[in-house]
Amino acid sequence: MNSPARRRGQAFTLTELMIVLAILAAVTAIALPVGRSVLARSRQAACLSNLRQIGTGLEAYLQDNAQYLPEIAAGRKTRNDDTPVLETVLAPYLPGSAVFHCPADHKEFERSGCSYIWNLSQSGRHRLNLEFFGKSGNDQRIPLVIDKEGWHPGESGVNFLYADLSASSKVQFGVTR
Repeated sequence: MNSPARRRGQAFTLTELMIVLAILAAVTAIALPVGRSVLARSRQAACLSNLRQIGTGLEAYLQDNAQYLPEIAAGRKTRNDDTPVLETVLAPYLPGSAVFHCPADHKEFERSGCSYIWNLSQSGRHRLNLEFFGKSGNDQRIPLVIDKEGWHPGESGVNFLYADLSASSKVQFGVTR
């Protein structure tokens, strides 16, 4: 027969339960920020992948249009605007509209149809005659497509698609004095 003393030795004491809860709270406090950071980095990587795909579509557009960049607006306020923009002009060159949605964007894509903005100063220019803040000619560090907002971790918080069609989270352009 089990005595009350024997059953009592098999259960958790209040002190043991408090220690277990404190350990769980400490592990959660450590893991939560790490998990958020990993999630933010994965969204940034997916965004960079989207920009690379946009770059591939832009390359196909350039081949079809004698190496001239599209003459488009920087963006639109709503999906109903009948303005030629990045997501409408490059749509035939890309697999679907999902490439225009940055995973870190929770409102711009729904409203306007694109998480990215076109560098309006490059519209209609020949690929070899780009100019941006004093940099000109064949400088491939001229940004063409940029996140609409700083959604990502890092210094700038935005990702860029450059004229050489590489995508990066680093600001790689400067100005000439």
